Amino acid sequence: MQTKQTVNEGLKRAYSITIPATDLAARIDTEIKKIAPQVRMPGFRPGKVPANLVKKMHGEALHAQVVNDTIRESVDKLMQDEGLRPAMQPQVSLGEDYAEGKDAEITVSLEVLPAIDTPSIDGLKLEKLVVPVTDAQIEEALAGIAAQNKSYKDAAKTRKAAEGDQLIIDFVGKLDGVEFDGGKAEDAPLVLGSGTFIPGFEDQLVGVKTGQEKTITVTFPAEYQAEHLAGKEATFDVTVKAVKVETETKIDEDFAKNLGLDSLEKLQEIMKAQLEQQTAGLTRTQMKRALLDQLAAGHDFEVPGTMVEAEFAQIWQQLQQEAANDEDPAAALKQIEDEKDEYRAIAERRVRLGLLLSEIGQANGVEVSSQEMSMLIQQAASQYRPEDRQRFVEYIQSEPMAAAQLRAPLYEDKVVDFLFDKAEVTEREVTVEELQAAIEAEDTAEAAPAPKKAPAKKKAPAKKAEAKAEAPAEEKPAAKKAPAKKATAKKAAETAEKPAAKKAPAKKAPAAKAPAKKAAAKK
Repeated sequence: MQTKQTVNEGLKRAYSITIPATDLAARIDTEIKKIAPQVRMPGFRPGKVPANLVKKMHGEALHAQVVNDTIRESVDKLMQDEGLRPAMQPQVSLGEDYAEGKDAEITVSLEVLPAIDTPSIDGLKLEKLVVPVTDAQIEEALAGIAAQNKSYKDAAKTRKAAEGDQLIIDFVGKLDGVEFDGGKAEDAPLVLGSGTFIPGFEDQLVGVKTGQEKTITVTFPAEYQAEHLAGKEATFDVTVKAVKVETETKIDEDFAKNLGLDSLEKLQEIMKAQLEQQTAGLTRTQMKRALLDQLAAGHDFEVPGTMVEAEFAQIWQQLQQEAANDEDPAAALKQIEDEKDEYRAIAERRVRLGLLLSEIGQANGVEVSSQEMSMLIQQAASQYRPEDRQRFVEYIQSEPMAAAQLRAPLYEDKVVDFLFDKAEVTEREVTVEELQAAIEAEDTAEAAPAPKKAPAKKKAPAKKAEAKAEAPAEEKPAAKKAPAKKATAKKAAETAEKPAAKKAPAKKAPAAKAPAKKAAAKK
């Protein structure tokens, strides 16, 4: 095998590899000798079929296999001998005029990862914006839970049911006078006005009394999930067993115990933790972007154009999809077209930051353990249908590139956490609005790395997978609405954050959820 470098410009490399026809012929002969003992042919004893006949039968398939194997091995050897770290999949081609009996001329083109001086992590200073949780917020959250867990007591038997009252009913549904499956229930609770039942059902029960029987007529929605009922008119024979009115829900020890907790104090602790968690993701996002800004400001090196183009292609595809779904698609598409160069700059910054974080992680021994990787694979596999999960696991285990992309987000988080520990961090209390403003500020906002989907199955040289393994992936930015708004689509890309970090909430913090045990208690 003869190797000659033909291009060495910046990060671009190209090589020509010549594999002599004699080498290929020798390998084919070796393969023929391997399979000859297993070849069966009428008129010959097992294992005694002449080599020329074996070659006549299997020569074409063996030739293709040997050429492919030799090319792959030659490229792997080139990567090893030259110490190359491909940024993306090398482009490998066989000369168009190649035919059996001729030398194989192979061209290999690629971009290599840049040599990066290990970034200094000394002197990192970060401000952590913290949103304190007040007693008033905890009380408001508990009030919200109480509102979701209303209690009722029996009303006077003469009371006519009104909106907001709870009925306990038995009912039997019929189509053309015949009961249908799933249309019958006993002691079913129904709060009038809740919209729990199909349209028209609850309205016809307003004014009923305890013990009353009533037949109502309703029409199932055309898009109803049960096809045999969709769009059909049905009757329901309803027996009202009780009319109940709402009672005041006191937030006390009994309330906490009804939710499955030991005490009101424990419930308050859980609520406080939930409220803190709601802003914890925002705080991490703010710190992470400040960290990335410091790294980006201190490093400017050439990045592989193929990586930038791949990153930009993902950004652009996402932007186009979201613009197409905008209320004014033409305006949204024009807006992103006007800022196309800025999106490309964002893609370049993302790639550069990914390489920096990878270098820092490798230099400081940051790793993703085999146990963590196994958990990642299982979590990703759970998103597939049960019958496809094992095939997905085998795919990840056999494809270094797919495994690298799955591992990248967790690896990045671990590097960021490592840098947080090394940095000098000062805390400052702020409001939710101030924290949001800090994240959205144009001078510090920048898109952060996040998971990618597994790529189409494709062989990749071992060196390439190794080089890419620790380079963080990036999240695609969201397209903005119409350009009439002040915020631009570019800003959406710059402020995109990985799914692990929570998105900025609305002006009013979302209501806290009841503890997990509450669901079981309600049942």
